[in-house]
Amino acid sequence: QVHLVESGGGRVNPGESLTLLCEASGRNFSPYEVEWYRQGRGEEREFVAGIMWNSGTWWYADSVKGRFTISRDDVQNTIRLQMNRLNPEDTDLYFCAARPRAGSGFLYWGRGTQVIVSS
Repeated sequence: QVHLVESGGGRVNPGESLTLLCEASGRNFSPYEVEWYRQGRGEEREFVAGIMWNSGTWWYADSVKGRFTISRDDVQNTIRLQMNRLNPEDTDLYFCAARPRAGSGFLYWGRGTQVIVSS
């Protein structure tokens, strides 16, 4: 059975960092794109960052460029999202999702991990 499981969320002060993990299991994800999204209560889901698992090619939303870094760990079968210089606007539920190719629908979603940035 295929699973995406997020972890690493928590509550931090503005300016601090968190590392989110998206652990993938149940199939070979190497041809897939994996993206991180976030969503606040009552808000639209917002794209954060994406990566091609096999090539490592990445892309980011303008709102996180220079602060967030997405990477893959082939040994752990995990996509990592390093988030630095967090601010209260980054407070959201963060999800990872996987699809077999650009432009196709996402086949797999995790349940999310909550990030709260507050002093």
